[in-house]
Amino acid sequence: MKRPIRLPFLVAVALLAAGSVPVAAAHTRVRTPEPLGVTTTAPVSAENARVGVLVRGGAHYCTASVVHSEGRDLIVTAAHCLTGSGSGGIEFVPGYRDGRAPYGTWAVARTYVGDGWKGREDEDSDVAFARVVSRGGEEVEDLVGGNRLVAGAGLSPVGEAVTVVGYPRARETPVACTNISTAYGDSQQRIECPGYSGGTSGSPWIDARGRVVGVLGGFQQGGATDDVSYSVVLGGEVAALYGEATSG
Repeated sequence: MKRPIRLPFLVAVALLAAGSVPVAAAHTRVRTPEPLGVTTTAPVSAENARVGVLVRGGAHYCTASVVHSEGRDLIVTAAHCLTGSGSGGIEFVPGYRDGRAPYGTWAVARTYVGDGWKGREDEDSDVAFARVVSRGGEEVEDLVGGNRLVAGAGLSPVGEAVTVVGYPRARETPVACTNISTAYGDSQQRIECPGYSGGTSGSPWIDARGRVVGVLGGFQQGGATDDVSYSVVLGGEVAALYGEATSG
């Protein structure tokens, strides 16, 4: 998790790893990038409603977003947001703003964290999924939609414009920033956007086609400063974990 408290977006899925089966996207809308490297308050929109806060003990502490799945009940976040002491009793609030939950509060029923994170908190495994409990027979994706997750061996969005939307703990509204992702070693990616402080861990990275291509976390659990953030490259391990979450 971002360590200093200063000032991190969305998900339906195509698994392109070997042996995986593509899943149709709920929405694929081409985005026009905003000015690069500028962080602003994220506007109220149908797309941003799929991003929300994780709440535990009455306070929001991480970001998550709805990812398309057959069960229509899946969210994606950073693994370090779903593990550790007091990891039970987590709720997801999509579209959270100013203390309000316009789409309700959804209890986390089950979490899916990879062996690399569970065994040794491997920075290259800092992605996780969770299923939320339906409300009145309705699933979270039925209400706010879900975005396409792209994960698979050999895939990388490095060099493309991505938009990151997330919730700093110090704010009650989400922030958004678009910039070009760059490589950080062979298994991580980074983006330069100011104001992504503690609480933005788990924020989705969205490409120009509205697909999730990263999740804020990874190196130093997302970065030791507010101005540079990291994500695992969503490779075969994430694709397999998504498969487990959708079939479980």
